[in-house]
Amino acid sequence: MNDNETGATMRMIRRRSILSLIGSAPLLSATARAAAASPEKATAFLKVVGDRLIGVVNGAGSPEAKRKAMTQILNDAVDVDGIAKFCLGRFWRTATPEQQHQYTGIFHEVLVTNITSKLGEYRGVSYTMGRARLEGDNAIVSTIVERPNNPPTNVDWVIAEIDSGQKIIDVLAEGTSLRLTQRQDYASYLQHNNNSVDALISAMKNQIAQNG
Repeated sequence: MNDNETGATMRMIRRRSILSLIGSAPLLSATARAAAASPEKATAFLKVVGDRLIGVVNGAGSPEAKRKAMTQILNDAVDVDGIAKFCLGRFWRTATPEQQHQYTGIFHEVLVTNITSKLGEYRGVSYTMGRARLEGDNAIVSTIVERPNNPPTNVDWVIAEIDSGQKIIDVLAEGTSLRLTQRQDYASYLQHNNNSVDALISAMKNQIAQNG
């Protein structure tokens, strides 16, 4: 793969990365569920998470303080390890334990970096809660996210009961699953790089260095 192809692939990964649309929301993936989610509980949970996110995005803290706050929100509200595994797809099974460890750690950093590198673009974000429904074992809560100088975005948050707690496992921005899009992008990159998980990890590290 030449430099131009590699650059184009990583631009695609950056463009579609899970949390690059913080105005359109954070995303993520599922692990084992203890019980079916409740639409009422999911709505209350999302309201708390949404208010925390908006508080950080619209707040006046330093970049370092915002990054720390965003990291805490992700750890509290999102099944980051589950989405990391989901996004690697079939390559998770062929990765070594050390590769899995490195990849999962860098995935956390990518999520935080994608948000914090764009915080200045998202001042003035607001959202409106919509209806909630049960779909299988998951609750889906609809919202409308608004940013200055941008049309409103319809965002559905998918919430599951995991380990007796609620976690965001996916976000559907205008009907598009962000976790599935990320999985497809990673699979495409791996296909063009000899299915090398190490190559993907290196590319993700470069992404953080460029956006950090």
